[in-house]
Amino acid sequence: MSRQKTNTHLKKTRTGVFDVVNAAILILVAIICVCPFLYVFFIASSDGTYLTRGQVTFFPKGFHLQAFLYVLTNPKFDVFTGMKNSIIYTVLGTIVAVVFTYMTAYALTRPRLKQRFFIMTLFVVTWVFEAGIIPQYIVYSNLGFIDNIWVMIIPGAINTQFLIITKAFLEGLPKELEEAAFVDGASDFKTMMSIYVPVSKPIIATIGLFNAVSIWNQYLIPQMFLKTDTKKTIQQVLKSVIIGAQESPFSNAVVNGVTLNQENLNAAAIVIAMLPIVCVYPFVQKYFKKGILIGSVKG
Repeated sequence: MSRQKTNTHLKKTRTGVFDVVNAAILILVAIICVCPFLYVFFIASSDGTYLTRGQVTFFPKGFHLQAFLYVLTNPKFDVFTGMKNSIIYTVLGTIVAVVFTYMTAYALTRPRLKQRFFIMTLFVVTWVFEAGIIPQYIVYSNLGFIDNIWVMIIPGAINTQFLIITKAFLEGLPKELEEAAFVDGASDFKTMMSIYVPVSKPIIATIGLFNAVSIWNQYLIPQMFLKTDTKKTIQQVLKSVIIGAQESPFSNAVVNGVTLNQENLNAAAIVIAMLPIVCVYPFVQKYFKKGILIGSVKG
C-alpha cells in the first residue's frame, strides 16, 4: 500500500509539474504573439520627437492619441470610407460564404447525392491548381467584376479548405438525426435548417471567422478590380498612408502640443485597420476552439 501511495503521489506531482510547464509555455507564446501588436500601438501613441531621436524601444514616450485622431479626421486618407466599405464587404461576404459553404458541405455529406465524390474532387482540384492572376483577371473582367463591389463577395463564396472542415464536422454528427427527421416527413432543406444548423454553431462560427478575416485582410483583389475611390477598402487606405508616404514624405507636425511624424501615422493606420477584426474574435472564441478541433480531427 505504501508503494502504491508513493506511485500515486509521484504521478500527481508529475502531472502538476507538466501543467505548470504547459501553462508557462502558453503564456510565453501569448506574450510573443501580443508584443508586436503592443509595439505598433506604442509607436502610434509616442511623441514624434522621441521617435525621431530613436528613444522609443518598446514602451511609449510622451503618450498621446493624436496620431489616431489625425488619421481618422484627415480627408486625404479618407479612412471612414475605407472602413465602411470593408465592413460592408466583410459582413456580406461572410454571410454569403457561410451560407453557401454550409449548404454545399451538407449536400456533399448526403449519400443520396451519387456524384458527391466527383464534385468534391472538382473543388479540391481548383484548390490545388490555380490558374494565376492574368487568367483570373480575364475571367473576372468577362463576368463584369471590374470596379464592382461583388468581386469581394461572390468569387470567394466557397473556400475549399473551409468546405472540407465543414464537411468533416457534418460527417461526425449522428445519422439518426436525419433519419428521425425524415420519419416525421421533413424535407432535406427543413432537416438542414431545423436539425443540423442548430447543432452546428461551432463550425459556423469557425468558418465565419475565417472568412471574415480573409475578406477584411484582402488587398490584391480590391487593388486589381476596385478602381473608384468610394469603393476602396481599409487595406487600400492603409497602403496610401504607408506606401504613399514614400512618394510624398510627411513632415513633422505639431498638433495640440504633440509632435507627429510618419512613423506615428503608419502605426496608427495599422492599428485602426486591424482593430475591428480583432474585436470580433472574443465573441466567437467559445465556438471557434471546438469547431476547429472537430474539423481537424475528422479531416
